[in-house]
Amino acid sequence: MATQELAAPPLSLPQYPELIVAAIEVIDKKNGANKSAISKHIEATYGNLPAAHSTLLTHHLHKMEAAGQLIMVKNNYIKPEADASLRRGRGRPPKAKEPLQPGTVLSPVKPRGRPPKPRDPLAPMTVTPSVSGRKRGRPPKLGSSTVKATPSASGQRAGRGRPPKVKALVAAPVGA
Repeated sequence: MATQELAAPPLSLPQYPELIVAAIEVIDKKNGANKSAISKHIEATYGNLPAAHSTLLTHHLHKMEAAGQLIMVKNNYIKPEADASLRRGRGRPPKAKEPLQPGTVLSPVKPRGRPPKPRDPLAPMTVTPSVSGRKRGRPPKLGSSTVKATPSASGQRAGRGRPPKVKALVAAPVGA
């Protein structure tokens, strides 16, 4: 007998949009009702709720808000007034599409990005070696033996970088 009680179907709930609208009407605050107040009212009215009640409630609240059945003002949901116009979405509205004639076949949508290179299915698979004889990157310097410095006119080896400016000798005035 215990299995028959567990197997009995739960009492059927009305659809979530109906539950939400009824909860907002019963709460009847000037600023509307927030999500937790709606949830508490539904739980108090219908005690036997599914485990995913909060997820379902959130989903349907967002869906009803997007459809214009509810308006969110300062984290509270209210029903729109009858004479209030629907809020338009952001951005430019899309252009009206012309209806297609019957029998018209649409071309497939072009995928994004660069198309892949064509492959010959009959060509043999070539395996490129992943490791070559050389190491990756710039080759290391092998020291001063490979870099040959050209001696300057005075016979000294030139240093690195720009040579310093030659200062002219200034003679001190003689005679006082």
